[in-house]
Amino acid sequence: MAQQKKNIVTTEGLRKLKEELEYKETTEKMRVAEQLKYAIAQGDLSENAEYDAAKNDQAALEQRITELRGLIENAVVVDEFSEDEVGFGSVVTIVDRDDPDEEEETYTIVGTIESDPMNNKISNESPVGKALMGAHIGDVVEAYTPGGAVFFKVLNITVEK
Repeated sequence: MAQQKKNIVTTEGLRKLKEELEYKETTEKMRVAEQLKYAIAQGDLSENAEYDAAKNDQAALEQRITELRGLIENAVVVDEFSEDEVGFGSVVTIVDRDDPDEEEETYTIVGTIESDPMNNKISNESPVGKALMGAHIGDVVEAYTPGGAVFFKVLNITVEK
């Protein structure tokens, strides 16, 4: 059997996964069960679109529950952080080396399952996250993005507490 990939997460990330799993296993399962019960009460299941929709919702819910259980089972919590070099959990402020007048950007380096670029949480496996790993304040790193190579200067490293 193939070995499952370990999922690097923060303590907060693991807590959120467990909360979602609990919600799905309780509240969502009850909602889908009620939806199924109502659809079945409508009669002829062979032509019942509500029944088909409820069964699809049930399948999607069970798939997500299975996925969450796997993520939690294979979670590796990282809780040792450094302000000396960029690592998992670092909050990094960077600027484009070739355009220092450009606005500074701040990112938190997280694992892929916690990645949320819209909220400035980037994966340690993303092009920018990978380039930043191990960098120190003042270092210039090169990230290979889909748009080509980009150089960033590390301005600050902190740790979320």
